[in-house]
Amino acid sequence: MSWQSAVACWLLKRQFRPETLKPHVSVERARAHAAARLRRVSVPAGWRLVVRDRAADAPLRGEWLEREADLAQHVAVRTMLYCHGGGYYFCSPASHRPLVFRLAARSGARTFSLDYRLAPEHPFPAALEDALAAYRALLADGTPAESIVIAGDSAGGGLALATLVALRDAGDPLPAAGVLFSPWTDLAATGATIESNDGLDPMFCGAAIGRAARFYIGDADPTDPYLSPLYADFTGLPPLLIQVGSTEVLLDDARRVADGARAAGVKVEFEVWPAMPHVWHLWTPYVPEAKAALERAAQFIRLHAAERTAQVEVDSTAR
Repeated sequence: MSWQSAVACWLLKRQFRPETLKPHVSVERARAHAAARLRRVSVPAGWRLVVRDRAADAPLRGEWLEREADLAQHVAVRTMLYCHGGGYYFCSPASHRPLVFRLAARSGARTFSLDYRLAPEHPFPAALEDALAAYRALLADGTPAESIVIAGDSAGGGLALATLVALRDAGDPLPAAGVLFSPWTDLAATGATIESNDGLDPMFCGAAIGRAARFYIGDADPTDPYLSPLYADFTGLPPLLIQVGSTEVLLDDARRVADGARAAGVKVEFEVWPAMPHVWHLWTPYVPEAKAALERAAQFIRLHAAERTAQVEVDSTAR
């Protein structure tokens, strides 16, 4: 554990964890907290960021990050559809730019970071509907499924996995792979580490997980596999990379998915990083373990997503 990650854990224990100890989760406080901590992140050299936030773009709101050289030559190598975390009720593509920008630059994948609708205003299945619509728009734009990776962190990691399950069930062409960072996959909050890692996790208290889940669950069954993909049949899914910290209360959300996917014949790379906080990847470039984890993910994307050299036809509905 580097001294930088130790400092990050200390800060989380002082600033974020006290909020999760409160008996009631405040949507307003969470959103204000996220907005106050947005930091300026430079677009990687040679890349272009285009924000699509007009009402006409709904539900395909988000941010495109693309290499200028690819745009000039009308080609794309790989494509990543990214789903940000935030409990389904706060955060945005802007809050996750440190992670997304570095992962895109290291993997060479043009990236669409999805600004899906948030709970409680838009409970389940709104986020899933938006993710499915975004993926299908990529296909309609001419992007081959085998060149796409779906990735996400925390709630976005669960959303990415639920999207893979829903696509398979609907008979859609599946993407090349999935990348899940500290995924929240069980909104029923039944994982043993919710209790065993309570007090060890620098970011969350265990009881906060079930409380936060209610915003997105709405009237649904918390074990619905499209809501909590832990309960899905993983047969036929593409290869998965799952990274999680050893002290996270959500460790079992990741571990049980890895075990279930392997039992279903899915190729899984499951990594438990010692003493890392929830989605430590966001601390890049300051924490060495964040850079190292994102480099591992970039290698996984480059390995599994096919290079695409065909001309890209721009579809205004997706761009």
